[in-house]
Amino acid sequence: QVQVMESGGGLVQAGGSLRLSCAASGSIISINAVGWYRQAPGKQRELVAFSTSSGSTKYADSVKGRFTISRDNAKNTAYLQMNSLKPEDTAVYSCKVELRSTTAWGLLIYWGQGTQVTVSS
Repeated sequence: QVQVMESGGGLVQAGGSLRLSCAASGSIISINAVGWYRQAPGKQRELVAFSTSSGSTKYADSVKGRFTISRDNAKNTAYLQMNSLKPEDTAVYSCKVELRSTTAWGLLIYWGQGTQVTVSS
């Protein structure tokens, strides 16, 4: 069975930094794409950063230049480095992992449970 779990969230002051981790475990053959999403109270979920298996990355305009998505394939873990944090970055951050598993054919999608990021002013 496959499990995806985020970690690294917390409370930081504006201008600070956090690094979120998204660890996938279980019967994993390979991880293809990884996306980081966030959802603030009363707002729609938005895609923050996206990484393909080929190394292409995309960022939301609101975080471009401040956030960086990366991965360690050997550890089946993706990261989101968040610098120069702003109060408007406050949200629950979740990762979505596209992967191949030994339990099924084709690509599967798994979501983590989310980790809270709170940026104070």
